[in-house]
Amino acid sequence: MSTVLDVLSAVLLLSGAAFCLLGAIGLLRFPDTVSRLHAASKAQTLGVLLILLGTAFQVPVSYGLVLLLLALFQLVTVPVTGQIVGRTAYRTGAVRRGRLVVDELGRRLGREDAPPPPE
Repeated sequence: MSTVLDVLSAVLLLSGAAFCLLGAIGLLRFPDTVSRLHAASKAQTLGVLLILLGTAFQVPVSYGLVLLLLALFQLVTVPVTGQIVGRTAYRTGAVRRGRLVVDELGRRLGREDAPPPPE
């Protein structure tokens, strides 16, 4: 049973590390703020959660609550931070509005250059 848990833990830890690495590469390579936010939030969150799950198989059960709290903190803070950074980037002009498929924030802010809502 210990070998199975070790292998499962290793797979989860390596997968999490790979997602974190891909998120970091995406953060460097993607051209605009919206794409970078996607890489920073989605890949990093999944990577951290996989690493925490892999760690949970290796530590005593008493540390499970701490790992669960870390996972919940990650799931709560990343979307909020992404929302704040995205809105700030939009309002300062760092987002190329021509590349957006739907510009809901532009309509909410009453911008003239926002495309009309989809039918």
